[in-house]
Amino acid sequence: MSWNMSTIDPKKNYEKTREEIGYVSRREATLNDYKRIGFKSGLEVHQQLRTKSKLFCRCPAGIYHDHEDYDAEVIRHMRPTLSEMGVYDGTALMEFRTRKEITYRINNQTACTYEVDDTPPFPVDREAVDIAISIALAAKMNIVGEIHITRKQYLDGSIPTGFQRSAIISVEGELQLKNKKVRLIQLSLEEDSCREVSDIGHKRIYKTDRLGMPLIETVTYPDCLTPGELAEAAEYIRFLNRSTGKVRTGIGAAREDVNVSCEGGSRVEIKGVAHIKWIPELSHNEAFRQYALLNIRSKLQKLICDPAAWSLKTKEITEKEKEFHFTPVKAALDRGEKVIAVNLPGCRGILSHFTQPGCIFADELSGRLKVIACIEKPNMIHSEEIAEVNFNNLFPEVAIWLSAAPDDAQIILWGPAEDIPTALETVEERIKLALEGVPNETRKSFEDGTTIFERVLPGRDRMYPDTDSQPIPVTTEMLERLGRDLPVDVAERFLQMKDWGLPEDTWHYLLSKNLVGLIERIGNDLGFDNREVGILLGHRFRSLEGRGRVARGFSYERLYDLFTFLRREELLAPVARLMLPGVVATPTPDFSEILVATGFRRSTMDEISNEVRGLAGRFAEVCYNGNMAGIENWVMGQLHRKAIGTVRLSEVRKAVSGVLEVI
Repeated sequence: MSWNMSTIDPKKNYEKTREEIGYVSRREATLNDYKRIGFKSGLEVHQQLRTKSKLFCRCPAGIYHDHEDYDAEVIRHMRPTLSEMGVYDGTALMEFRTRKEITYRINNQTACTYEVDDTPPFPVDREAVDIAISIALAAKMNIVGEIHITRKQYLDGSIPTGFQRSAIISVEGELQLKNKKVRLIQLSLEEDSCREVSDIGHKRIYKTDRLGMPLIETVTYPDCLTPGELAEAAEYIRFLNRSTGKVRTGIGAAREDVNVSCEGGSRVEIKGVAHIKWIPELSHNEAFRQYALLNIRSKLQKLICDPAAWSLKTKEITEKEKEFHFTPVKAALDRGEKVIAVNLPGCRGILSHFTQPGCIFADELSGRLKVIACIEKPNMIHSEEIAEVNFNNLFPEVAIWLSAAPDDAQIILWGPAEDIPTALETVEERIKLALEGVPNETRKSFEDGTTIFERVLPGRDRMYPDTDSQPIPVTTEMLERLGRDLPVDVAERFLQMKDWGLPEDTWHYLLSKNLVGLIERIGNDLGFDNREVGILLGHRFRSLEGRGRVARGFSYERLYDLFTFLRREELLAPVARLMLPGVVATPTPDFSEILVATGFRRSTMDEISNEVRGLAGRFAEVCYNGNMAGIENWVMGQLHRKAIGTVRLSEVRKAVSGVLEVI
């Protein structure tokens, strides 16, 4: 049989299919692009609470260790259990197929027998319950009458018990964004999972310092119709949580799961997005990835007449097939691995079909081979490689060897012999899913805006009641107590900052650091101008913090103390700008010493006025060609340092203007 590879150029096919679906970059995308593909998205925002203890034991919360700092290791192999309805969850079954060996590194300071599932749960931490209810009240949600603890299966090993204890605190609410409202489904209180150290082959390692820390999960409806709205909703929830002053901040304290779909697609969850700024690019690319998968489905349905009868054809490549011993194949054989050539009937042009920027459908296969069959990348090559590799002479021969038809595609995969059956099942399963459209799945995010398969999307079958924990009644007394000191609504904070005249480039920082309330207190209690204080914190303090000039352990309350000192000394707000670098350099600043160190000296209006005539004479000596037009600004510049902090510059300018008029 002769074989003609010239009928398809993988690189050209990548570009052609990218154009077919009308992919545009996020920067170029318009509202019409998102309407065209039916973009729809929602959020699951996880936020750690600032409690002393973990949720179901009394180990300290918020203490972290290096992954090499541990006292013991526990090894587990996870197995699925039936749900309350007698059904296995699809995610649990997928994880079971991976045959993972899970190792937990335990530090005695932050873990006990509860963490390793050798002790039933302690009573739930009531501080965490109170904080969760407070945040739900701040979000104007409907609080449940009784809190019930449930179990949610997690067989990826991130929780040693194989399930997460979780409880719904409130349901139904809404967020008021700039131009629309986004509805809330629920807010739950749950225990955090382990931190992953490594995941190679069939071995996964976790450390348990974060395990069991209380966190809340805020879930929205899929009301966001553009990536911009999605990021705005995530920021709003972040500001809301932080406005209570009762949540943890820093890397890992808050994480977003982003649910995305397009018209005709399915809900896909982008898991554990670490930075809100990643959300627009990730959600944009995921929606277009689904749109591309729908295009792939259309093509496959034309090429494959009977999907139910579709199957792979395989042959093993051994030491005898020397003609196929290209570098990756030979390397796999040298490692003692099994190498399999696979024919994919009717899939020609599909493997090089665009899915995400720089990614093709073949990446969907290799990603699942890594996760489900546990074969580390690189784990396959194929007949439509778009990278700069020289397999042009290999696959025509492979196609002939496999008795392939012209519309077929071929891959060669390799791995340990015991993983090959799972690998072949995985490839066949993914092609059959492509015939259906967009599979429900969870995907891992990358900073470049692309994602990779992580696991099958969990369903309701993984939930069941926790028989070890008693229900917690929510009383009227609890709601009245927790509702007395709620933070100002985030939407109102935006209006406040606008009314104060704060520059918009300060708003995000002040809300993210929960400093708007501090500015309000300084104004109300001490009489300082809100705009002046807000600009100082939103520009000067932010700059110092961004450059690492703020000492570890420095409390924002010291800023209130700084303005209290200025009020006591009868100094104006600009002095704070001089003092701020010294104030933030230590957790316990001595304001009097810092003021002296700035070289600040008090001046009276009379002293300043007396200098104006002398400065005017100096300007006449230094001005160019006798041009006196800039004299007022020059004199103000000379007096600025002397006036700052004791005399308002507006009063100084008035005095300078008066003196200069009579000269």
